[in-house]
Amino acid sequence: MDHDVTDPAPASGEQFWDEFYAAEERIWSGNANPLLVQEAEALPPGTALDLGCGEGGDAIWLARNGWRVTAVDIAANALRRGADHARDAGVGDAVHWERHDLSRSFPDGEFDLVSAQFLHSPVAQAGERETILHRAAAAVAAGGILLVAGHAGWPSWVSEPPHDVHFPTTGEVLAALDLEPGRWRVEREELIERDVTDPEGRPGRRADNILRLRRAA
Repeated sequence: MDHDVTDPAPASGEQFWDEFYAAEERIWSGNANPLLVQEAEALPPGTALDLGCGEGGDAIWLARNGWRVTAVDIAANALRRGADHARDAGVGDAVHWERHDLSRSFPDGEFDLVSAQFLHSPVAQAGERETILHRAAAAVAAGGILLVAGHAGWPSWVSEPPHDVHFPTTGEVLAALDLEPGRWRVEREELIERDVTDPEGRPGRRADNILRLRRAA
């Protein structure tokens, strides 16, 4: 679920995302993010934290593959849809849904996999994403994985960006995480360019960053 939106920003993140998901009965395809699938399909299942889960595509994929998932979002209507989709998929008991404004509260516990897929928001305050990712790293259990995927820029069909936003590099994400030396290993750090379709169904290109970090056991 690609949290890449161009609507004008209202007063709060909660208001923005509730209105975003209220605009249509279903926003995303229901499929898991390909970068998550690519990075997690070979991992032994355990406990997972899905940050910014939206309508639950990633959480449901993880649950189908044996994970016990805590799925988090700020939008109550997205969480309701995710829970419905999980029940329909037969994995309702494997996913626990929690509502959090991650700039203010964070799920309890440690997890074998903490996933932040395209955790971009046009209403985020300065430094908010970095603070959330720092908390995400603290929630990774010994031997576990922190997986961060983010856009590296606007897609090819956006010639005039609707608002000013900085898309951080993997190096900038690593610097912001300020990880304890010797306690983490970078398993993958890459810029990936891929073919996509634009909102009109025409071919386009998009560049994304992937960062996979393992905490020492």
